[in-house]
Amino acid sequence: MPEDDKSPISVQQAKSLFADWKHARGLVLAVSGGPDSIALMWLAARWRAALARGPDLLAVTVDHGLRPESAREAREVKHLARTLGVPHRTMRWSGEKPKSGVPAAARAARYRLLATVARRSGASHILTAHTRDDQAETLLMRLLRGSGISGLAAMARESEREGVLLARPFLNISKSQLIATLEKAKIGYAEDPTNRDVSFTRPRIRNLIEELGAEGGDARNLARLASRLARANAAIEILVGGAARYLALRDRDAGSRPAAHGAKPPNTSFEGSAFAALPEEIRLRLLLRAIDRVGHEGPAELGKVEALLAVLDDALRTATEKRQPRLKHTLAGAAVSLAQGRIVIAPAPPRRRRPN
Repeated sequence: MPEDDKSPISVQQAKSLFADWKHARGLVLAVSGGPDSIALMWLAARWRAALARGPDLLAVTVDHGLRPESAREAREVKHLARTLGVPHRTMRWSGEKPKSGVPAAARAARYRLLATVARRSGASHILTAHTRDDQAETLLMRLLRGSGISGLAAMARESEREGVLLARPFLNISKSQLIATLEKAKIGYAEDPTNRDVSFTRPRIRNLIEELGAEGGDARNLARLASRLARANAAIEILVGGAARYLALRDRDAGSRPAAHGAKPPNTSFEGSAFAALPEEIRLRLLLRAIDRVGHEGPAELGKVEALLAVLDDALRTATEKRQPRLKHTLAGAAVSLAQGRIVIAPAPPRRRRPN
């Protein structure tokens, strides 16, 4: 492991890590009590104290109630926050817990509760302590699940969730650096035993990365791959936006009126032959964007959109002046149809509820 992966984070480095949020309205710090999030609170508090003016900090601990130690750990975080001059709140995940898919449900509950606090306190951002190690694990998990380029880009430095911006200042920092920082400052932290429980996916992936490291597939290189894929994904998204504008301009110049077909311009209706001439990845993303925008059953699954695109492509290839194929499919609450050489994506009628 390179030596800088074990060195404590300097004051100057911390200043650089948090610089993007110097003018934020307020920052909620997601602090579980583990080494990563304790380091986040410690470093953010020192950074903010050095500023003449800056965002208000609020540390928030979500007690999922899944371990008997969690309440004590929340109290310990509150005590440390007080010594750092950072206000603290504990939010509890109440109600019945699922019997399966616990990590995903707990993560969703955590973000929901954090966002609730952020909105109520007027904070614009939630800062989490995701590290380079977490980024590498996320990439590998998504790779094994067959994600596309956007999924393999893994976690962004800043993204939106629950109406609040999520910020991740440590994505290029190793966990070992955060631990070294706490050890130098003589700051204690909790260890969550579920992080080593191989009955969960992420600990198994973590062990796999340790083995891959011998072949060059360590966290540093995997995170670098995620960064490169994120760069490629951003470029493709710009091209998709350009393709959408191109299709809309063609409609305008040709005097087409997509609204007459039941869709609102500019991007929920496409002229079939122009759409078919675009690269496959661009067509796929245009279709996915439109379905997610007008559908009412949540994000569409990539594999299902790929299958739908294949059906559309096949129909468009067989089209002639005398024969215009027709088809209609429903996906994720959107109705996708092809008629008279035009693709239309519109909201699907609500599903009928089956009688009990």
